[in-house]
Amino acid sequence: MSVKSQFLEKLQASKPSPVSFTSKTKSDIAAFRLRMTQLQEQMEIWLTDTGLKAETFTAQVSDLLVEGGTFGITGIVLSYNDQVVTFTPIFLYGQHVTGCVEITVHHRGKGSLLGRLFMRSGTLNDWTFTPPDALPCTGKPLDESRFFNLIMVLLP
Repeated sequence: MSVKSQFLEKLQASKPSPVSFTSKTKSDIAAFRLRMTQLQEQMEIWLTDTGLKAETFTAQVSDLLVEGGTFGITGIVLSYNDQVVTFTPIFLYGQHVTGCVEITVHHRGKGSLLGRLFMRSGTLNDWTFTPPDALPCTGKPLDESRFFNLIMVLLP
C-alpha cells in the first residue's frame, strides 16, 4: 500500500459519519417541541400575578421536508374575556430558521396577524419576534416587554 493510500485511508476513517437527513429532521422537531414547552413555561413566569394562564393545544405542522409531511406540536393560547391570542407553530424549515410560530389575535371569529416568532438555527438560541410583512432577519429578541406589548390587544 502506498503512503498516499495509507493517508487517504486514515483521512477517510477520521471523518465523522454524515448525519442522515431523517435523524436531523427528527432532532430538529424534538428541539422545536422542547422550545415550545420552554416558551410556554417562560410565558407562565411572565404572567405571574396577572390572572392569565398560557394554555396549550396541539397543532399539526405541514412541512414538505419532514418525513410523512406533518407532525404534531404544542401551540399556546392566552385568553381574556372574548379576546384570544394564539401562538401557533406553522413551519419547521425556512431561510436561516428552524421553527416558526404565528401570533394571531382572535376577536368575534376574526383573526389578525400580530407577527411571527422565529427559532433560529445555529448558535443563537432565543426566539425573535418579527412584525407582519417583515423579513425574519429583522426580528428582535422576544423579551418580557415585547411579550406584554404583543398581548396588550387582549385588554379593552
